[in-house]
Amino acid sequence: MTDYVSQPGQRLDVPDPTVAVRGQTMGGAEFEIIGTLLQAVRLRLRAGQTIFTETGSLAWMQDGIEMNTNLGGGLGGLLKRAVSGESLFIVDFTARRDGAEVTFANDFPGKILVLHLAPGQQIIAQRTAFLVGEKTLSLDIFFQRRLGAGLFGGEGLVLQKFTGPGTVFVTIDGEVVEYTLQPGERLKVDTGHVAMFESTVTFDVELVKGFKNILFGGEGLFFATLTGPGRIWLQTMPMSKLAGSILRYAGRAEDKNQGFNVDLGNLIGR
Repeated sequence: MTDYVSQPGQRLDVPDPTVAVRGQTMGGAEFEIIGTLLQAVRLRLRAGQTIFTETGSLAWMQDGIEMNTNLGGGLGGLLKRAVSGESLFIVDFTARRDGAEVTFANDFPGKILVLHLAPGQQIIAQRTAFLVGEKTLSLDIFFQRRLGAGLFGGEGLVLQKFTGPGTVFVTIDGEVVEYTLQPGERLKVDTGHVAMFESTVTFDVELVKGFKNILFGGEGLFFATLTGPGRIWLQTMPMSKLAGSILRYAGRAEDKNQGFNVDLGNLIGR
């Protein structure tokens, strides 16, 4: 970060944010992913170009951007999103002039990744992954074919599926680690750490082996298993785990504060 000096009565120039990634979407929009811990993606659209997101993702936008909230696929799309637990509506942002800027922000510490998907190329992701995408992209829900994977895999029965062509920006909790699995190669992952995987990867769950491991291992009853071929992306800080840790800490802090409670007013009045 560049140092800056603030003098009374003079113009205040703060440093520009760190640019993690800069590039162009498949539809020709320029973009920057800014920040390090709580990132945002800033897009400059071409006149007439439309991108879409779920409700609540917008950070700010310039004049020249038209916003349209809709069902995104009609009643069928609405019902699918209701089943997946996501926002019921889709918001389109259309540029009415070249270079009109719109920015979308991550709501959790982590990374924003940009995926350029070829026609027919598919990526499966956790259902909170989608941030913003081009209108040529297809966003759909993905049902786990194996009941065990859906019930115990850490992401529920429903995931998100992105199908190209188009550019999509997705959010990852914490840092991201990528593996490329060979055919038949398998990786066991603690549930919740699976962020994305290619459609060629098989996602399932298996019971943790060993009575002591189940009771005292602290890793739960199940591992998520991913079998190649294909690439997978893991996240280091699942939102669900962080939320659980905060709740446990808050509970201990509350118990500690209530452990020795003296009513000073009553004590003096006696």
